[in-house]
Amino acid sequence: MLAVLTFIVRRSLWTVVVMFVITVVVFFIFFKTPGVDPARALAGRDPSPQVLAEVRQQLGLNRPLWIQYGIMMKKIFITRNLVSYSDQGELIIPEIFAAAPITLSLVFGASVIWVVAAIVMGVAAARLRGTIYDPVLMILALIGLSTPVFWLGQVVILITQVKLHSSIFSWVQLGYTPLTQSPVKWFEGLIFPWITLSILYIGLYARVLRANLLEVQNEDYVRTARAKGLSERRVLLRHTLRTSMITFLSLFGLDFGALVGGGAILTEVVFGIHGVGFLTWESLTNLDLPTIMAVVIYGAFFIVLANALVDVAYAWIDPRVRPT
Repeated sequence: MLAVLTFIVRRSLWTVVVMFVITVVVFFIFFKTPGVDPARALAGRDPSPQVLAEVRQQLGLNRPLWIQYGIMMKKIFITRNLVSYSDQGELIIPEIFAAAPITLSLVFGASVIWVVAAIVMGVAAARLRGTIYDPVLMILALIGLSTPVFWLGQVVILITQVKLHSSIFSWVQLGYTPLTQSPVKWFEGLIFPWITLSILYIGLYARVLRANLLEVQNEDYVRTARAKGLSERRVLLRHTLRTSMITFLSLFGLDFGALVGGGAILTEVVFGIHGVGFLTWESLTNLDLPTIMAVVIYGAFFIVLANALVDVAYAWIDPRVRPT
């Protein structure tokens, strides 16, 4: 128990260090890249040197680099009064926090669908190896893996909102409704974005899980379990599947963190869901550097946090990787 707690503390400290390095790198990329001048972006068209100097003084851009970094991090993490360049007066951090639950609703629902479907497809393909069903399932997975999200989203909208809206999908109203306001409308507005976002990951995870299941079937501990007279179902659930889920879990941690951090941008833009991905798209369109930087740091936080949680979960899933 003490070893596990020590591992968690050590991993948490490394998470803090990684986040610090990320903030430094992101700051230098967005504000100190040659040719990038935030003051010129704010000063308007053909600004005079005097106007540029006043803007730099207001933003603290004429101060030493470490002070500029400290001011920017203070505005992001402490005072939370970082202002958008493209929309003066718009506070970025509250806007991100308002968009986060929307993205989390989208990603959480999609992840439930892709995890369940991928496990079913992967296990079925591994158990049916050598039959016609195995290549059929893998071909379906490959089709899902190769389908662009933006194209699939447009097809879904065309079918549910135009072609068959009046006859079959009249209940589908795209757009986000808060869960606390109406659980039914929340579900109706997100069910097709969930499916669209999950299609890609179902194919990827099913193929990964099938490969891992076939690999561990010849391990000594699996043969020992069968020699003890355990049923195939118990061998699958207690030994084969549990060990095979390590790679699956690692991928899930990375993908879930990236999607919550704004990686679902295509799905959000296509379906008009105003989450973090949609906010990222708008900031990229307007070249709003503070918003882009804040969203990148926000996304990096979720990715790093997801990696830390995955590392801790490894010890629970596979005793072989537990710290000693």
